[in-house]
Amino acid sequence: MDLVVAASFAIVALLYSAVGQAGGTGYVAVMGVLGYAPDVIKPTVLALNILVAAIGCARFHRNGLLSWRACYPFGVLALPFSFVGGTLNLPAAAYQPVVGLLLLLAAAQMARSARRAAHLDLQALREPPFGMSLLAGAAIGVVSGITGVGGGIFLAPLILAMGWAETRKAAAIAATFNLLNSTAALAGAAATVHDLPVQLPVWSAAVVFGGVAGSWLGSTLIRPSLMRLLLAILLALAGFRMVAHP
Repeated sequence: MDLVVAASFAIVALLYSAVGQAGGTGYVAVMGVLGYAPDVIKPTVLALNILVAAIGCARFHRNGLLSWRACYPFGVLALPFSFVGGTLNLPAAAYQPVVGLLLLLAAAQMARSARRAAHLDLQALREPPFGMSLLAGAAIGVVSGITGVGGGIFLAPLILAMGWAETRKAAAIAATFNLLNSTAALAGAAATVHDLPVQLPVWSAAVVFGGVAGSWLGSTLIRPSLMRLLLAILLALAGFRMVAHP
C-alpha cells in the first residue's frame, strides 16, 4: 500500500508541476481517501508543496521564464495573508463548495481558451499589473492558508484569463507563488502540528521525482494549448472533489 501511495503522489507531482502547480489538491484527495485527519493533511500537503514548487521555480528560472517583477507583487500581501489563513481551521462546509465552484468555472474557461492558446499568448501582457497583482495575492493567500494548498491552482487560471502573462510564464509565476505561499502557510500552521505520517520521507522522495520530470516537460516540451487543457482537467478534478465532498 505504501508503494501505491508513493506512486500516486509521484504521478500527482508530475502532472501538476508540468503546469507550474505543486499538487496540493491531489495530495489532499489521496490522503482524504486514506482517512487522514485534516490537522495531519494540511501540514503534510504544505511540506510536499514546498518541495515540488521549489523544483519548479528552479526549472522555470533556468529556462528564462521567471521574472522578479512578474512574481513579487503577488507575494507581497499573499505571504502575510497566507500565514493568517494557516492559523485558521474552518469547517470544510464553510468554504469547499464555493471554492469548488470557482475551480469548475476556471476549468471551463481554461478548456475554452486551449485552442486559442498561441493567439492569446501573443496578446498577453509582458508583466501583470502591479495593483491587481497585490489584491489577487491577498485574496488567494487567505484561501491557500485555510485550505492547505499552495494557491497557484487559483492564481494560474486568473493570470491566463486576464491575459496578464503567456502560458509558460503563468506557470512559472504560479510555481513561485506556491513556494512562497506554502512556506508561509506551513509556518502559520506549525504551532498546531502534532503528528506527521511516518511515510513522509518516502512521499517526499516520490514527489521530488515527479516534480523533476513534470517541470522539465512543462518548461520545454508541452505546447501551451496542451498546458491549458491539462490545467483545465486538474481544476475540474479539484472542483468536483470539493463540491461532491464538502
